[in-house]
Amino acid sequence: MPDATDTALPYRVLARKYRPSDFSTLVGQEAMVRTLRNAIAQGRIAHAFMLTGVRGVGKTTTARIVARALNCIGPDGKGGPTVDPCGVCANCVAISEDRHVDVIEMDAASRTGIDDIRELIDGVRYRPVQARYKVYIVDEVHMLSDKAFNALLKTLEEPPPHVKFVFATTEIRKVPVTVLSRCQRFDLRRVPMEMLVEHFQRIVEAEKVDVSPEALGMISRAADGSVRDGLSLLDQAIAHGGGVVDAAQVRDMLGLADRGRIFELFELALRGDAPGALAALGELHDNGADPAVALQDLLELTHWITRLKLAPDATPGVADAERARGLAAAGRLSVATLTRAWNLLLKGLQETLAAPSPVRAAEMALIRLCYASDLPSPAEAIRQLQGGGAPAPSPAGPAAPNGSAPRGGGGGGNGAATARAPANAPHAALAPAAPVAAPRNFTEIVALLETRREPRLVHHLMHDVHEVRCEPGLIEFRPRPEAPRDLAARLSELLGAWTGRRWIASVSSAAGKPTLAEQRTQHAGDARSRAEQHPLVQAILRTFPGARLDAVRVPGADSSIVAGLADTSEPPAADDYPVDEIPESDA
Repeated sequence: MPDATDTALPYRVLARKYRPSDFSTLVGQEAMVRTLRNAIAQGRIAHAFMLTGVRGVGKTTTARIVARALNCIGPDGKGGPTVDPCGVCANCVAISEDRHVDVIEMDAASRTGIDDIRELIDGVRYRPVQARYKVYIVDEVHMLSDKAFNALLKTLEEPPPHVKFVFATTEIRKVPVTVLSRCQRFDLRRVPMEMLVEHFQRIVEAEKVDVSPEALGMISRAADGSVRDGLSLLDQAIAHGGGVVDAAQVRDMLGLADRGRIFELFELALRGDAPGALAALGELHDNGADPAVALQDLLELTHWITRLKLAPDATPGVADAERARGLAAAGRLSVATLTRAWNLLLKGLQETLAAPSPVRAAEMALIRLCYASDLPSPAEAIRQLQGGGAPAPSPAGPAAPNGSAPRGGGGGGNGAATARAPANAPHAALAPAAPVAAPRNFTEIVALLETRREPRLVHHLMHDVHEVRCEPGLIEFRPRPEAPRDLAARLSELLGAWTGRRWIASVSSAAGKPTLAEQRTQHAGDARSRAEQHPLVQAILRTFPGARLDAVRVPGADSSIVAGLADTSEPPAADDYPVDEIPESDA
């Protein structure tokens, strides 16, 4: 007699063993199940279905359940289409064992051409051999060629009454719209983590395996909404643990970092403690954690703390101790700081995945995060620059642990100034700057804007504005069409903030003076004409035939774009140019 082990059935992985066989055991797709149940119960069955979703959420499984529901004949052989297939009739058994002659499964990834579709279309016209409906299940339908899609269109729009099509795809955008419009579409959603944990808990109880709740949570999080991926990981974890699975074993299997250590690494980086952060990352790497996975965990933690800060009730299913630690971090950190950390970590993750040495790329990402912890937010930097002071260090970035100057100051001039400032420098930098003297005329206003680094406004005032009236506290001008509409309001706001007094800027319809650019051109022309009349210049031009006057520079003039326009007096006379000040290269 053969040994019992010789006749034992081969092992079936959990993903196949616990594959749903009817709508009641399908996990996480209640909306689709309700629609299909009602359609079958009311006899409103579409001729084509399009199932889309990420891998492992049940697209092919749903297609087979639909085929069973349409072809079930009941235990007595007299039943019709039902929402609850019996599972014992000949059709149900044959479909579940993938051997039914009237349920044809086609993998479009390997059969993409028009010849394969022609074979399918040729079989459509024949009635089913055994079942009520001939069901064509086409998996990864987006892989079909354009010609294959076009050949399928007419049959798909008006198939025989005994034929049903069920398409499955993970790339719905690659399916032509002409095909989608002929199908009833169902979007299978990712299964929530809480539902995955409950589903896996029922399976481990049926398998009589001891798996800790924390380990189930890790597996469900790594599954990313895919039931099949989660069951594959659970199968691997059970084999890895020998029937007893805890969080440490799953962490080693997946190459994950301890949640508490990730929290510690996050806090070290946002405190600006670069040596501590690098040491923590090195310890995680030595314990087997993938550097890219560590950065992914930091990204996930940053997102979770941000959500916890903005919507504390929207993050259920977290241990009390971890939630308390997250709330404390959310209270200390601003949204701007968390957003900046997210951007830096996201860029660092991309570099780590592409770098030849992932651990070095991850270390550089942490160093950038540590240095950025001392920098001010963009809004604070803009306020300080507009106020004339140096940007203050961000309050979210504490000082270095050893009491030295913040490391973030090494990146630029502002940081260096911060490092040399006394202890009360941040408070002094936050104070408003002292008001400047009020400009006396239009050119002084432009000069002030140039000093305060407003090049756009300076350009418009130079080229697109005709001065009508200007005195301290009042400016009236006629703008050209090229000038921005909010120019008057912007001038009033900036001049009021800088001078400490109210300024009124208004638009006039009067002609006004020429623009400053036109005045500068006119002044340059007058200066050139007067210089050409200078005796020395004329003598040089007579002595050197063919020589010409290229440029005229007034001694002592600065490089400002409004130089020479601070007053409206006539250009200097020819005798005002000292003979010894005319450069040889200019004549």
